[in-house]
Amino acid sequence: MANKPSVFSLARASQRGVALITVMLIVALCSIIAAQMTTRLHTQMQRSMNISFNQQAYWYALGAEAFTKRVLIKAFKDEPKVTHLEQIWATETTTYPVDFGEISGEITDLQSCLNLNALHPQAKTKDESANSASGNSSGSSKTAGSQASKSASDKQLPAATVLAGLLVNLNIDGVGNFEAEAMVNALTDWLDDNDLITGAGGAEDNDYAAREFPYLAANSYLASVNELRLIEHFSPAIILALTPYVCVLPQNSQHLININTLDAEKPELLQALLDSSLDDAQEILNARDSSGYDNLDDFYQLPELSKINLAKWQKAQFVVDSQYFKLKASARFNNSYFAMSSIMKVNESKQIQVISRTIGRN
Repeated sequence: MANKPSVFSLARASQRGVALITVMLIVALCSIIAAQMTTRLHTQMQRSMNISFNQQAYWYALGAEAFTKRVLIKAFKDEPKVTHLEQIWATETTTYPVDFGEISGEITDLQSCLNLNALHPQAKTKDESANSASGNSSGSSKTAGSQASKSASDKQLPAATVLAGLLVNLNIDGVGNFEAEAMVNALTDWLDDNDLITGAGGAEDNDYAAREFPYLAANSYLASVNELRLIEHFSPAIILALTPYVCVLPQNSQHLININTLDAEKPELLQALLDSSLDDAQEILNARDSSGYDNLDDFYQLPELSKINLAKWQKAQFVVDSQYFKLKASARFNNSYFAMSSIMKVNESKQIQVISRTIGRN
């Protein structure tokens, strides 16, 4: 008769089975922990590499900015009193290969577009611009008779008149004279520091605070053209049509347009500046030499301009040299991409100062 296993042998066998299972669980747990540690280590290494690559792309973009300064310095060293589209800065987007990537950049003249901040209350009105054009300072004394002779339109900002005309000239669907005036009023209220509504289309804090997602008017200079999305009456379609013709100078209400750098393919802005027909504006731009005009007298003596009767404030809008430029730079290093926009000012000593730097594609 076979010997039956004792209770003690069965218990020992059961304990060996439990121990084996415990060891297997411990091995599995260690494997999971090791896999997680390896994954986290790999992620951390990849994150560090991405930060390093992005930082290198950033330095490449700053290199493009430094190179742009040298280009502008050379351009104004050769021609200190005039800015035109034949100078070395006025090229299309240029791309340079670098180690493990490339740098691209494009320089544009910010005085070939309408500065929206020129609607700020600190900007010169039409009568002040006219006095400036005729050689008088804006702070000169005026007789009571001359003040009384000024019409209400003389107190309007030139940029406001130009913007209203530009909006109409662009033939945007649903935008006429009334709508254009409403947008100008709303932008004026966004810029001024009071709570008084300008005209029928103006909008102040109460109008914006009553929205589903409330906010207040900036009551300050625009920081970007994209800020128009927050302002009453400015729809995405209107902003899209307006963007190629307008720009923003940071904390600056200057309204000076360089006739040498206006885009010949966008005559609508000159049409608004001159209050002329589109054909006349295009004809004037076509008559411009590639190197532009050495002085404003050459521009005013154009036969094509003789049919247009320009007021003094309209003449005061134009210059032949520029102080403000914008660099749109992008850099790629390995798989990292970096985009940056820099606004630069040429000071009186022809040195270049970066006054604004924006990170991102816009």
